[in-house]
Amino acid sequence: MQLIKDKQIVDDNWQDLADDAELAAGDISVSLSRWQTEKAQLLAHEGQLGIRISPADSVADFAADLDKIALVELDFPDFADGRLFSHAWLLRSRYGFQGEIRATGHYMPDQVFYLARVGVNAFKPATAEQLPVQLGYLQDFTVTYQASVN
Repeated sequence: MQLIKDKQIVDDNWQDLADDAELAAGDISVSLSRWQTEKAQLLAHEGQLGIRISPADSVADFAADLDKIALVELDFPDFADGRLFSHAWLLRSRYGFQGEIRATGHYMPDQVFYLARVGVNAFKPATAEQLPVQLGYLQDFTVTYQASVN
């Protein structure tokens, strides 16, 4: 599958591992709860590590480990929950996270511009057909009034 990263369509080389799945070689993403329970084993894994968080998770729960993490996936469970916007902003502005912040799940395509303003630099739509549409939404506005983390 492909995704949008830094305003370009690229191949997705990450594997999302379920909490009960065996560790796989390569770049993997795990839930925050798996990270918290298996951190030592995950750090011994060969490849980059990512953490998937939901709106109810707290960035503070893994902020001390951000130097070991290359990807934070914001898993939107539905369109109406905006807490992940705040999580992205906190990752970039308060904690200085320089890695990839990826929106996944049920975010609205017309939210990508605003997600980018709070620090999200990658988007994984549900279907490949949405890639050019969402890429276009990143160019929606040429003038902004509010500050951004960028």
